[in-house]
Amino acid sequence: MSLSSPFNVFASCSYTPKPKTFLRDSKLLSRPQQLNSFPLASTFQTNEPSKNLRLKPVSSLETAPTSSSSTFRNKSPSEINILVVGSTGYIGRFVVQELVKRGFNVIAVAREKSGVRGKNDKEATLKQLQGANVCFSDVTDLASLEQSVESLNLGIDVVVSCLASRNGGIKDSWKIDYEATKNSLLAGKKFGAKHFVLLSAICVQKPLLEFQRAKLKFEAELMEVQDSTFTYSIVRPTAFFKSLGGQVDIVKDGKPYVMFGDGKLCACKPISEEDLASFIADCVLEESKINKVLPIGGPGKALTPLEQGEILFRILGREPKFLKVPIEIMDFVIGVLDGIAKVFPSVAEAAEFGKIGRYYAAESMLILDPETGEYSEEKTPSYGKDTLEDFFEKVVREGMAGQELGEQFF
Repeated sequence: MSLSSPFNVFASCSYTPKPKTFLRDSKLLSRPQQLNSFPLASTFQTNEPSKNLRLKPVSSLETAPTSSSSTFRNKSPSEINILVVGSTGYIGRFVVQELVKRGFNVIAVAREKSGVRGKNDKEATLKQLQGANVCFSDVTDLASLEQSVESLNLGIDVVVSCLASRNGGIKDSWKIDYEATKNSLLAGKKFGAKHFVLLSAICVQKPLLEFQRAKLKFEAELMEVQDSTFTYSIVRPTAFFKSLGGQVDIVKDGKPYVMFGDGKLCACKPISEEDLASFIADCVLEESKINKVLPIGGPGKALTPLEQGEILFRILGREPKFLKVPIEIMDFVIGVLDGIAKVFPSVAEAAEFGKIGRYYAAESMLILDPETGEYSEEKTPSYGKDTLEDFFEKVVREGMAGQELGEQFF
């Protein structure tokens, strides 16, 4: 979950294709497939229900002797098996595409019903993840996930996790950002993975929200894995383009650009989904990115909401018109919800959603200096070539189709 504007919260070979097989209704069906250009010619599904698992400490993991080894970086990409979890998420789709383009053997784990609110069936998922081998499973159920990976009958070299809570709520955050992500580590290591690439978020530097705490807990356990041959890369991106485009249509309709305070409360160096996917793919083989926490932003200077709005008005050829909302309004609403939650615990989720909106209205998505408490544009690394202005121009022409933000309830 990587959002920068509260109003957007409110308002991926050299092999010849082979026939692909499907497990469906306990029968093995085979048919030609245009969706897969890799040697592994099967997709797998499991129907195990989710379970509440008592997770074993990462430090006590016992790994199986498989084909994977710490020398996987000496292999050609087509010989490297990468398990991608969160493959149908917003960033996960781009990561799968990028890894496929680079020639890796990608095994994408997906739910039988994927996408926002499970709108995509298996066929739609296969089309979306074409070029990868799709393994239908449940990352929230460790036994199911391990059974699915075992069915692949090959070792895993690298796990790439793009898992993220869809709504940032308390229960969903711990279920996905911590437990499911940890399941992917446990399953990956069991079948030989020697490297883990984690998509985290830059906002965990100042953890005031449950999804941030859940991410940090897994980050800490990942860094403490007691295996000298195992490495990790933790990627902490700034805001995604999609999280800054929610007001384009509103402004196109002649309405003002809405922001909190003077529009300078928060800033970010937004990064495109393609550029972020490229950076994550770099982490698979580049030794300079081993065992590091890697904050990353897009190219150019940091932009405040005020500057983002000015860019949008310039593209539209209109005089800037802003609506400035006091942030104290959000403080009041959150205070009321917190009070009610003390009597009615079920309201705690609603209060958490309010806190998420408030966080992104006030906190910058830049490197935080722990000593001064100040955010630094200069210390925030830049990567890629896509700019927010180019993104806004595209959205003005084509709209926000395919830019779903998840299942927030603001």
